[in-house]
Amino acid sequence: MPSKNIPLQHRLPTTYRIQAVKKETEFVTTMTFPVSLGAKPGQFVMAWLPGVEEIPMSVALDDGKKLQITFFAVGDTTRKLAQLKKGDLVGLRGPFGTQYEWKPKQRLALVAGGYGAAPMFFAASAAAENGCSLEVFVGARSKEHLLYIQAFRKLPKTALHIATDDGSEGFKGFNVGLLDKILTDRKHSKSKPFVDQIFACGPERMLVAVSNLSFAKKIPSQLSLERYMKCGYGLCGNCVVDPLGIRLCVDGPVVRNETCRKISEFGKCHRDGLGKKHAF
Repeated sequence: MPSKNIPLQHRLPTTYRIQAVKKETEFVTTMTFPVSLGAKPGQFVMAWLPGVEEIPMSVALDDGKKLQITFFAVGDTTRKLAQLKKGDLVGLRGPFGTQYEWKPKQRLALVAGGYGAAPMFFAASAAAENGCSLEVFVGARSKEHLLYIQAFRKLPKTALHIATDDGSEGFKGFNVGLLDKILTDRKHSKSKPFVDQIFACGPERMLVAVSNLSFAKKIPSQLSLERYMKCGYGLCGNCVVDPLGIRLCVDGPVVRNETCRKISEFGKCHRDGLGKKHAF
């Protein structure tokens, strides 16, 4: 796509002052900016720190007045970002990518692992406004790593299900296992589905489990695939996946399960900034 056809706000970051900083856990931070970029649930923005680098960030909320990102301080850039305070400047551009899609008044199962709870909350809050009934499955290693629990509880027509690996809160085990149990207990069938769709965001091994479950239960699902994204508009090719050749910054990150299951590297490996494959 020629650069002249790319809107200026997508090509160049605009700096915004941080309006608020909230430490969700020891390593997870939520930042609020006094701007709306018109992002939809599932989309991402590119966040830029001058002199450091630019990285993709899932949108945790964009309500028309403010934008929030929630991130885990795991790499050099996110650790430096987590050190910023209210009033500091961060460059943002976007939004980019595909979004979760639903029909009004559907019953949705939302599966969130780790800091995937943030974009899942964005989807949940928007779907709730469309009259959807929600079954939310939040998973984490232990209770101190659970995110957005109170926010989910405030949503209308929402049932919250918690799973922790160590059993410190809720179901002991994985959130996908809990989803499977509930679908079985509620006797989900094609003729009488308990849920119409499944949305998921979290570690890729969790996404593979959701993919397999939704395939077996014949429930449509939409999964958010994370890859190393540099440009956001499909030019650099760094987020291309084998063997389809689709670019996840424009054809994703939200991908329907029938497409996910055609990606040979799904759940197996990802590429670094140089394009080298690394196993999960």
